[in-house]
Amino acid sequence: MSVFSGIWIPLVTPFSQGKLDLPALQRLAVSLLARGADGLVVCGTTGEAPALSQEEQLQALDAVLEVVPAAKVVMGLAGNHMPSILAMQDAIMQRPLAGLLVSAPAYIRPTQASLVHYFTQLADRSTVPLILYNVPYRTGIALSWETLQQLSDHPRIVAIKDCGGNPELTLDLINAGKLDVLTGEDTQILTVLALGGTGAITASGHLCPEALATLVKQVQAGDLPAARATFYGLLPMIRLLFSVANPTAIKCALALHGEMEPDLREPLLPCPPEVEQALRDHFNLHSR
Repeated sequence: MSVFSGIWIPLVTPFSQGKLDLPALQRLAVSLLARGADGLVVCGTTGEAPALSQEEQLQALDAVLEVVPAAKVVMGLAGNHMPSILAMQDAIMQRPLAGLLVSAPAYIRPTQASLVHYFTQLADRSTVPLILYNVPYRTGIALSWETLQQLSDHPRIVAIKDCGGNPELTLDLINAGKLDVLTGEDTQILTVLALGGTGAITASGHLCPEALATLVKQVQAGDLPAARATFYGLLPMIRLLFSVANPTAIKCALALHGEMEPDLREPLLPCPPEVEQALRDHFNLHSR
């Protein structure tokens, strides 16, 4: 049985006057699970983790764990300084949670052998399952098929968030069946589910968890015409939410719905007026 399946949402990190807005984060976490999400990721890319201190990241994790079951929570882990990464991993391991989402070190562009060593070292040290995060357009290096095959033999490496941009690799991963394959590309959710992937880690799910949960059930039931109708109904919103750097538009949309402030951490800038207006039009929200 799949360990990671269905709709997992990489939480935005709410801010207010430059500081973490933990009550807003907790309200959002509870709401998303109640509306159909299968799980949550804290301090992923959508959570602006690189712009948070390690202390802030742990504060966000603790806040979420206070209000939702640990089995529904995955924590992001990334960085370039190995002693700091291992220390952060040890701190995270003091909390109960479902797993870790781990990406390759950004900018360094290590060899495939180095990637095997890196992920294996983290997996050996971990007490919870690991989800590999293959996202070369952010890290500068893609995990190869051979590397993924080798890593998938580790008992604690159980899944992959697939943003590799390589459809052949996605097909091979699903067909091999050794890792749970969750797409991280929102426009590929229907494709990956229909091909046999287990789910998605989807930022757009902040605005449509019910519809995405329905989409998963429709595919599981073999009702592809209904699944296509659901997905194509969501596609304009998905494209709009990613028309600017993530999570700019998602935070703006959540703010327009009164769920949090739209604040971002630099170097991200506020949502452009034309995108905000497009969001208002899409969600039928009048200017305040």
